[in-house]
Amino acid sequence: MSLLEKRAELMAKLKEFQPALKAGNVSDEDAATVQSLLDQVNELDKQIAEAKKQADMVAKIGALASSEPTPTGNDTGDQGDEQPAKSAGELFVKSFRKNVGSKLKAGYAVEFKAANDTQLVGDSTGAFAPYTVQTDQQAVFPYQRPLVVADLFSQGTMGASTNAVKYPVFGVLEGSAGTVAEGGLKPQLHFPDPTWKTDDLKEVAGWFAVSDNMLDDLDWLRSEITDFAAYNIQLLEETQLLSGDGADNNIDGLFNREIQTLAKGTDSDADRIFKCRKLIATATGFQPDGIVINPTDYEAIRLSKDANGQYFGGGFFTGQYDQGGIMQDPPLWGVKTVVTEAIAPGTALVGAFKAGGKVLRKGGLRVESTNAHADYFINDKVAIRLKERLTLQVKYPKAFVKVELGKAGK
Repeated sequence: MSLLEKRAELMAKLKEFQPALKAGNVSDEDAATVQSLLDQVNELDKQIAEAKKQADMVAKIGALASSEPTPTGNDTGDQGDEQPAKSAGELFVKSFRKNVGSKLKAGYAVEFKAANDTQLVGDSTGAFAPYTVQTDQQAVFPYQRPLVVADLFSQGTMGASTNAVKYPVFGVLEGSAGTVAEGGLKPQLHFPDPTWKTDDLKEVAGWFAVSDNMLDDLDWLRSEITDFAAYNIQLLEETQLLSGDGADNNIDGLFNREIQTLAKGTDSDADRIFKCRKLIATATGFQPDGIVINPTDYEAIRLSKDANGQYFGGGFFTGQYDQGGIMQDPPLWGVKTVVTEAIAPGTALVGAFKAGGKVLRKGGLRVESTNAHADYFINDKVAIRLKERLTLQVKYPKAFVKVELGKAGK
């Protein structure tokens, strides 16, 4: 979604409050919502103005270097003959070729919401020389697991002038509702006074180097950025969100918070995972919306059988006892189940992710390049850097339960 589309969406929400504002019939909660929406609109206006300023600067530079028209970002061409870039790598390659060409000048950067060696290619030599010949041009990359942990949380953005977020952290919900007689004393339920926590933005980054010839000759660079470098950045992000220790430049990950734990017992792993529903509801009033589990542990549960040798989750051709169809990777207890190596074997995480936590970002994945590094200019090399800034906000640590596994079935 573009900045203008986000602004239009916010304005549509604001217009919904106009009748009540004009009538002077606005609750404190609605007033706070309106103020929050206005703040977001103001922030978007600043970003839109800054984007236009940068686009104008790029256009002026392009006009001085070439008489050809200069694109201004990830939009279609003036004649509608060019499609928007679909990835960070494709956007970088397209923007570099059109706005810079063969002259890098001081540097170049685009933004799309770690090896130590230099990869070189010449006209007929170098490790990647075969790519300049019309042969198989599809680079082969190692297995890349799906990156899904960040998507479980709510998503938010940081303001342009902020680099940390301070927020209340709530403990266990006290009391419970009950039936009362007319005029009787009503039971109280509330969260005790919260503690306050500040989480700083953390940077996840990496860089690699290529030659000028590679930039000129190889569309392969597009997939190098998107399928390897960007993936590597987001892989570390996922690990940090779960297991970061909060020390030095690390994110304060979910397992480092005061979340609930459920130790091994005599019951099955599946039973203990279900019991987390009650633990979360009792402590916070929320219901779990996600389960994170290692493939090894999920396999043990998925292949577990009853006393008659029937798979609890259905066999390899039909459902349980030939009833219904088979599901591939069915969710546990109907809750969205993420099967990933991001979590170690022997541990599962059950949580109300959307209500309990939020991933806050400042900008998107930023891709920048320069030939001013070291002696790169005189050696026809370009350094390409990728980075993103984010942090994890957890207002309700008790909305998450760390479950120790070890028994697949009864």
